[in-house]
Amino acid sequence: MQKGRQTRAAILESALGLASQMGLEGLSIGALAEVAQMSKSGVFAHFGSREELQIAVIREYHRRFEEEVFFPAMREPRGVPRLRALFEHWLRRVSVEVDSGCIYISGAVEFDDRPGPVRDALVGMVRAWHEALERAIRIAIEDGQLRPDTDAQQMLFEIHGLILALHHDARLLRLPGATQRARVAFERLVGHYLAEGAPTRRTRP
Repeated sequence: MQKGRQTRAAILESALGLASQMGLEGLSIGALAEVAQMSKSGVFAHFGSREELQIAVIREYHRRFEEEVFFPAMREPRGVPRLRALFEHWLRRVSVEVDSGCIYISGAVEFDDRPGPVRDALVGMVRAWHEALERAIRIAIEDGQLRPDTDAQQMLFEIHGLILALHHDARLLRLPGATQRARVAFERLVGHYLAEGAPTRRTRP
């Protein structure tokens, strides 16, 4: 059983690499078998179908996203410091993905108008992340660090928009300084919603 889990993990690692470069639609049992240097039947035994493979890749991508972005930020104090940490870790991951590609963003283009289990899995993972961000915003409002009239969903929309703009400018246009521009824009955004008397800079406990 241990060897089987290790083999599946190795296949999934190769699948993530393929999906990052070619999109989820670029995944196939045959292409993955070639990259992983396995037989098609060997790959099929672990995933059963191309659809199951795509869903497994989405879940693994989300698991790693949480490990790199969400959990480290949870060590920061509640409120604006945690919100800043969530954005900063997200920013760093996107900066790395400029060369490899983001499955959330490429998947949205591929499956936005294609109903089915793969789209459902992708939407579920993205919504889970958005809910975590919105929860951080609402906590900051409740703690009096953001203005009481702050629209949490509007702020979430604006934060997500910065990430999409960064990915576009850095990956497609290859514009230098895009990451720093995103940081500046985020601080301007936070400043707009910041409650009077709240700390203007990120602090550690």
